Amino acid sequence: MNQLEALKQFTTVVADTGDFKQLAQYQPQDATTNPSLILKAVQKPEYAPLLKETVTRFRGRDTDEVMDRLLVRFGTEILGLIPGRVSTEVDARLSFDTMATYSRGERLIELYQAEGVPIDRVLIKVASTWEGIQAAKKLQQRGINTNLTLLFSFCQAVACGQAKVQLISPFVGRIYDWYKKSAGAGWDEAAKAGPNDPGVQSVRQIYEYYKHFGIATEVMGASFRNTGQILALAGCDLLTISPELLAQLASSDAPLQRALDPQQAKGADIRAVQYDEASFRWALNEDAMATEKLAEGIRAFGADAVKLEQLMQAV
Repeated sequence: MNQLEALKQFTTVVADTGDFKQLAQYQPQDATTNPSLILKAVQKPEYAPLLKETVTRFRGRDTDEVMDRLLVRFGTEILGLIPGRVSTEVDARLSFDTMATYSRGERLIELYQAEGVPIDRVLIKVASTWEGIQAAKKLQQRGINTNLTLLFSFCQAVACGQAKVQLISPFVGRIYDWYKKSAGAGWDEAAKAGPNDPGVQSVRQIYEYYKHFGIATEVMGASFRNTGQILALAGCDLLTISPELLAQLASSDAPLQRALDPQQAKGADIRAVQYDEASFRWALNEDAMATEKLAEGIRAFGADAVKLEQLMQAV
């Protein structure tokens, strides 16, 4: 049994890609996309016809609607290749507008339903701002499941649990990136590997909190830089992994052991916390890494959405 097969024994493996032609060989349960991944995919020759077809079919509609239809087209293609769910992201430029995020999430689901996709096969992906979390709460109350992304801090995770969102995506690799850059020449890669990786530690804290208090929200580690981070989170509810790292896991026969266990978390000594808007904003502000990475992530996704719009307009 290779490491990918071993991992699938106790963690749902999710493919982190917009390049759906790569999916079959790794047989993931679910798949996630974001504007950056879709932008990367549509620039490949094999996806150019899909971009052209979608833009031509809906030419004359508002740009944001054509964008959503393109995202749904990719999502629908992906769902034809996997048994589970696909995550499709609301435009990051709406990250600080609760009602606009809610409305866009509703529209994405309506577009999927028009293609015959059941509501339970789609997760609407929303940035973990205070406004995004409140929009996700409203979507969940409507029966629309959400995936809260760009999550870097414990307070974001707690607020998502309070909102009863379906799933969160803490960004392991980007947390690691920040601490490594911050340490500069003082960074000790070996000492900060595996369970000592700051991104891994963040996900472990969230996972143990959720399991200890019986919070139903699923934890999906995301944004991995190496397989060591993945192995250190084996046992997490889900892990979304790039095709490159899926290939490395599939080619390794080294032993793999469960690292996260819900039963152990239940017995841990953990204090319950709650956040309202003011205390959430203060806790996030106190976490320099999370504040910087959240803002940076929203800017990057927003910039890639603009590039995607430019590509659509050039068709």
